[in-house]
Amino acid sequence: MSDVIGITMGDPAGVGPEITVRAIAQMGAADRARTRIYGNRATLENALVATSLVLGLEDIVVDLPIEGGPLPWGKLDPRAGDAAFHFIERAVRDAEAGQIGCVVTAPINKEALNLAGHHYDGHTGMLAALTGQKSAFMLLASERLKVIHVSTHVSLKTAIDRATPERILATIRAGNDHLKRIGYATPRIAVAGINPHCGESGLFGTEDDVQVVPAVAMARAEGIDVQGPISADTVYHRAYNGGFDLVVAQYHDQGHIPIKLVAFDTAVNVSLGLPIDRTSVDHGTAFDIAGTGKANHTNLNEAIAYARRLAAGTKS
Repeated sequence: MSDVIGITMGDPAGVGPEITVRAIAQMGAADRARTRIYGNRATLENALVATSLVLGLEDIVVDLPIEGGPLPWGKLDPRAGDAAFHFIERAVRDAEAGQIGCVVTAPINKEALNLAGHHYDGHTGMLAALTGQKSAFMLLASERLKVIHVSTHVSLKTAIDRATPERILATIRAGNDHLKRIGYATPRIAVAGINPHCGESGLFGTEDDVQVVPAVAMARAEGIDVQGPISADTVYHRAYNGGFDLVVAQYHDQGHIPIKLVAFDTAVNVSLGLPIDRTSVDHGTAFDIAGTGKANHTNLNEAIAYARRLAAGTKS
C-alpha cells in the first residue's frame, strides 16, 4: 500500500481550500512529499491569499477544472458541487490503483452536490457508490469516545426501519474489525438501544427486543465482545469513562451529539466497509466564514494523522 495520502479540497466555495493549505503549510518536508491535493490550483492560490500564506503547490496538486472558477467564496453553487464530486472521484480512482493509501476529505455541501446532479446523502454514500459497495459505515473516532452508526443521513422513521438484526450485526463486525486493525486486541463494544430505556420490556416499544437483541446474540456467538442493548442515555458516559472501546449508535443524532459534545474539533470521520481507506473532518463547509482566513484546520490535522496511520499500516 502507498504511504501517500490524498486530500480532496471539498466544496470550492467553502472553507475546504483554506484548511487544506493551512494543513499543508504546517507539514514538514517529508510529510508534504507524501501528500497530494485533489482540487483546483487557482482556488487554492486564492486560499493562500485569504490565509496570508506563502506555499509552493506545483508539485502536490492534482489540478482539476471548475466551470467558471475560481468561484466566489461562501455561495451555494452547483458548479462547486460538481467540482467537489470530481475531486473525490479522481482521488478514489487513484486509491483503487494503489497510488495513494488513504483519501482525506475536506467538507462538501450536500445541497450543491445534489443541485449538480450527484444525488448522494454525503461522502459515505458517494464513496460506497464509487467503489461499487451497497453501503458503508460511518465511524466517528476521538481519543476517549468512538461511535459507529447503523444508519446516518435518513429520517428517524427510516433509521428505525433500517436497524435490522442483519444491519446491526454488520455494523458490529465492521467496528470490531477496524478496532482490531488499529491495535485493540479484543475490542469491547456496546450497542445502544433504539427506544428510551431499551423499550422497558415493551412499554416503550419492542424494537430493541426484536431488532437489537438478536444482532448482539449473533455477534457474541462469533466471539465478539459486545453488550447490548444498553440505554443510550448512559452508554456514552460509560464508554467515555473507559467502560467500552466503541459504541454502536442506531441513528445519526444518537451518535453525533455525544461525539460533538466531547470532541467537536478533534473527532475524525472514518468510512468502513470500503475497499479503500478514507478519513474526513467532522464539520461542514462554513460558508459564513469561507474566504476570510478564519477557518480552523485542527480537525483536518486530526483526519490527516489518522489517515497516515492507516496508510502506513501502523497501530495507534
